This record gives sequence, C-alpha cells and structure tokens, in this order.
Amino acid sequence: MRLFDCTLRDGANVVGNGFSKELTVSMVQALLDCGIDQIELGNAKGIGSYENGATAPLTDLEYMQAVAPFVKKGRLGMFILAGMVTEERVKMAAENGLQFLRVGAAAGDGKGSVPAVKMVKAAGLYCRYSLMKAYVCTPEELAEEAKLLEGAGVDSITIMDSAGTMLPEETTAYVKAMKEKVSIPIGFHGHSNLGMAQANALAAADAGAEEIDCGLLGMARSAGNCATELTVASFQRKNMLERVDFYKLLDYLDKDLIPAMEAYDYRPAVKPLDLVLGLSGCHSSFTGLFRQMAEEEGVSLYQLIVEVSKKDRKKPTAALIHEVAQALR
Repeated sequence: MRLFDCTLRDGANVVGNGFSKELTVSMVQALLDCGIDQIELGNAKGIGSYENGATAPLTDLEYMQAVAPFVKKGRLGMFILAGMVTEERVKMAAENGLQFLRVGAAAGDGKGSVPAVKMVKAAGLYCRYSLMKAYVCTPEELAEEAKLLEGAGVDSITIMDSAGTMLPEETTAYVKAMKEKVSIPIGFHGHSNLGMAQANALAAADAGAEEIDCGLLGMARSAGNCATELTVASFQRKNMLERVDFYKLLDYLDKDLIPAMEAYDYRPAVKPLDLVLGLSGCHSSFTGLFRQMAEEEGVSLYQLIVEVSKKDRKKPTAALIHEVAQALR
C-alpha cells in the first residue's frame, strides 16, 4: 500500500488553479522528507489548461523547473486530460525529468484515450490513468474499460469518485471487479462530499487497491480529498504505511502549511491535535495536562499523547505522563 499525494494538483483548487513556487517547493520537500514520494503537481486543471483560461502562478514548464531538484528523490509527475495530450507536451515533461503523466478522462471514454496513452508510453514515461466520475459506469463496465487501457499500455489506474458520492460498499465492488480483470496497480481517489472519503479509502485498500490518493489538510476541489495526515494515521492504526514519518508530517503542518494557508482563509476540518486524540483514543479533557508536561520536559506533545495512551486511555495520571515524558527525552 502506498499514498499518492495530489495536494499540489487537486489541492491547488483551493487557491485558484495552482500554488506559488514557494509553496510548491515547500510541500514537495516536506512530503519527501516524511517518506511520501509519489507526488502529482502543477495546474489543477492539468497540463495545457492555460489555453482554456485556467491560469496559475506558474506555467507548466515553470512548475517542472521548480521541482527539478527533487525528481530523483521520488516519483514526481503531472496530470493531463486525454484530449490535451500532444507529443510536444509529453516531450516537455520527459525532458524536464518528470517520471509520470496521469492521463484523465471520464469513465466510459477509455477507447478514445488510447492514442494519448501511447504517446506517453512512447516518451518513456510511466503512464497513470484516472477513470474520472467512475460511478457513471457499473463496476463490471469500469473493469472492462480498465482491461482495455491496460492493453494499451497504462501502468496503473485510479478509480475516481469525483463527486464524492460513493459509499464504502460501492467502492469495494468497483475495486474487486477491477482486480478480477487487470494485473496493474489499482488506486482510489475519493472526495468528501458525503464525508466518506476516509471510509472509502479504507474499503478500497481492504478490497485490494494498492494506492490511495490524498491531499495535505484535505485540500482539493469541492469538499476535498482524503487528508494525507488522516490517511497516514488511519492506515498506521492497521500497521500499514509505517515508513511514513507521522510526527514529522504533523510538525510540518503545524509550523508551516497551516499558517501559510491562513492567508487563503483555508483551515483544516481536523486539526493535528484532534487527529492525534482520535489516533490514540485519548479524551480531549486530558489535553491540558499533556501539554503542560510536554512543555516542561521538552518532548513532542503528539508523541507523548500516543505513548501514554498505549498504557492508559481511561484516566492517565500525572505520574504516568511524567514517566513517559522522561522516557521520550
């Protein structure tokens, strides 16, 4: 199981169509430092969308150049609608070190996307494919389309719940049907319009999906994607994604990204502290005692809450919190 972070593409919808160079570099660096190395970036509408009026702080080429120092440290790439794929655009991506392009089209339009897929593969790039609005097809229809696309050369394929309308049992049905038809990795991209993005991500993984799309602070179009930090916490509860540095990720959110996004009047639905309380099973009424001890002993508040809660989630004492804090030092 791995995460595919699309904050810098889908998440860019919360600031217009794209993040600044400074925020782009900041987030790429932080994600890589935390162990999340599959990253999509650029204009929220994809490569070439400037022609349709979707302007952003940087051009497609400038986004590629901004992340050039990081392309050998992870797998970085960009999104492009099938109808916008040209040899010139694909060549630009390849020449600037991107490892993949994610071709997108509405579910049911896969046959028309085959020439786009072949252009991406001819350039030597890994070809991801997004089945947008997946719910407009039945699970069986979508699975057959995925089989066609695999035959055309697609390397991995993503089921996109673009309207956030799917329920976990529906997600399970789509993933299972596709697993029977293709051998390439399957991903799931959920939106939170029904508050089901996280539940759907867990259902997708349980059904056999190998990849989950997510966005820092839940940033994405409409009601947002699965929040990267919530996804890490949820899957680490299930002993997955253990190579991701959860505490380093929360530290970046607290100190850098949340303050930066306040300028855009964007705030996360679930703050890092509340996330840690949920992860650990710690009641919020104990927060003051934990905070005081963390400050006195100079240790991570979040790690202190988690480690103490492993020992006592019902009514942790000051003595126990102090003992654990000293051990963490």
